[in-house]
Amino acid sequence: MAIVKMKKLRLAVMARERKALLRDLLLLGCVEFSEPTELEGGEFSTLERCTSRTLGGDRADHALLTDAVRLMDRYAPAKGGLLKPLPEAKADAVLDESRVREDLAIAEKVTGKAEEIRRCQSETARLETAVTALAPWLDLDVPLGCKGTEKTVFATASLPATASAADADIALAAAAPESQLIPVSADKSLSYMALICYKDEYDAALEALRPFGFNIMSPGEYSGTAREETAKAQSRIAELAARQQQLGAEIAQLASHRDELKLRSETIATRISRAEAEEKLMGTETTVLLQGWVPAEKVDELARILGKYDCAWETADPTEDEIPDVPVLLKNNRFTRALNMVTEMYSLPAYNNVDPNPLMAPFFILFYGIMLADMGYGVLMIIAAAVMLLKAKPRKGMRNFFELMLWCGISTTIWGAITGGLFSDAPLQIAQIINPDTTWTGLPALFTPLNDTIMILIGAMCLGFVQIITGMIISVVIKVKRGEIFSAVFEEGTWFVLFIGIACLALGVGNVAGVPVVIVIGAVMLFIGSARGKKGFGIISGFIGAIYNGVTGYFGDILSYSRLMALMLAGSVIAQVFNTIGAIAGNIFVFLLISIVGNALNFALNLLGCFVHDLRLQCLEYFGKFYEDGGKPFRPLAINTTYVSVTNDK
Repeated sequence: MAIVKMKKLRLAVMARERKALLRDLLLLGCVEFSEPTELEGGEFSTLERCTSRTLGGDRADHALLTDAVRLMDRYAPAKGGLLKPLPEAKADAVLDESRVREDLAIAEKVTGKAEEIRRCQSETARLETAVTALAPWLDLDVPLGCKGTEKTVFATASLPATASAADADIALAAAAPESQLIPVSADKSLSYMALICYKDEYDAALEALRPFGFNIMSPGEYSGTAREETAKAQSRIAELAARQQQLGAEIAQLASHRDELKLRSETIATRISRAEAEEKLMGTETTVLLQGWVPAEKVDELARILGKYDCAWETADPTEDEIPDVPVLLKNNRFTRALNMVTEMYSLPAYNNVDPNPLMAPFFILFYGIMLADMGYGVLMIIAAAVMLLKAKPRKGMRNFFELMLWCGISTTIWGAITGGLFSDAPLQIAQIINPDTTWTGLPALFTPLNDTIMILIGAMCLGFVQIITGMIISVVIKVKRGEIFSAVFEEGTWFVLFIGIACLALGVGNVAGVPVVIVIGAVMLFIGSARGKKGFGIISGFIGAIYNGVTGYFGDILSYSRLMALMLAGSVIAQVFNTIGAIAGNIFVFLLISIVGNALNFALNLLGCFVHDLRLQCLEYFGKFYEDGGKPFRPLAINTTYVSVTNDK
């Protein structure tokens, strides 16, 4: 449970062995390539960056394969679900490139058919829009392409539904006596009609109708009537629908190659990883230089691999200047690795700091259990986590998530037993519905959130004080290791003395002639620590500021832990309210229905709420005492898969 020590790797190898070396390093999976900034320019001006000619094409091929798999999943969903683990594959199968071309051809067929489906959908949408535009003119038996004769004009138009068609006819007759408006159809907003008039009266007709909101409109360029064109469009829509169905069925048939395409996607992904790593190399026509990082515990394995090549290499501890660039790898056991997701959500520790997971795990899991504190909720968490871990066998982040849920579920169950909570007071309510005269008072409990609120509040702040003191002790250890003795003594050490002095004062011990000696010593230490590097009035202001910041800071931090009590009380009360409402009817089935719904809502709310508040306590109150973040994750050249689980990585 620590930050893995890293070694800086420098390596020179013959250019002809570059590809083979990259493959072996990929299988080894413990070397991170770094940007060769110190080799560029200056005395190394003859060196050039290596380039991969295939990287762009590989990325396009990978996108093609993943698109094809996604389309297969859409048109022929694979059987299984959340509980289905990833299929296993050997590393040699993942790296086998013998069938890349055949599988890419299958992927092109799939994406080609999907592209044709998209074209069909686009044309269908256009035709449906046209059908909608033609709908008002279905009763017009004149071809839509008709514009009139040699001496007359025929036009389709509309009037607002609020306009008076009779008044429009009167106005038209006055301006163009030989003209006529023919009603066609109407809807809530418009009246559709046809205008027939002589060409020499057309302008006068439009001028007369304009005050009524008359508007010339064309449903489109068509040769037949609206009914004929609609029939053509609907027939074409049916053809396109049938074609889409056929293409979807063809994609579903090709889904028999889904597993092959998934495996080949992993093959191309590993090729991309090697190509990206290759572009971080520097070299000449005959020699390639590599810079990177390797865990100290993996140097012997690396030595055995490099022994096969004509190369020169060395490893060295990072210098002080290189510390910010050293990648961070956390080494945890099965218990503490679950907290990796919490650490990664915040930020990885700096390389020269400490791994926070084993220092945080007991507090995080304990606090979560205190806040949720219900046996029913805890058992549900344990069952859900156990099923996912055993059946689905998730990897990395998801595995950490469900392991954390498992530990928090155990803690929740224990605290639920301590407080007598099983879906709050559901057993008691059920007993009273079955037998209103029962004398049973509920499950046994050491204390309950409703009856012992003050005690729980005091206990929560005491736990907070313990965690804060723990963080201060960790900070002292880190500073002593770095040789920062003055800071350790006159910062954290000062407050240790003051806390002891306050305890002595409360117990009535440690006074000499009525003077609290320990507090005086702590005050002197605080003055010395705050005066360092200051002169004149700055010494006094620094001392006052140290007192103010220290008192308010520690008081505020400890007060923050009252949320342990608040979340425990809120969850218990909400569940109890739902149980009470369900019990009003006096019917066990009504009670179960309302209680299940209410407890489900309460469980979902508190499952997330307790995590967020627990995370805040760790990241702000606890980490603030010792944690230095900013670490960069260790990203070695390795086989990282999406669709399969590699059974052997050597």
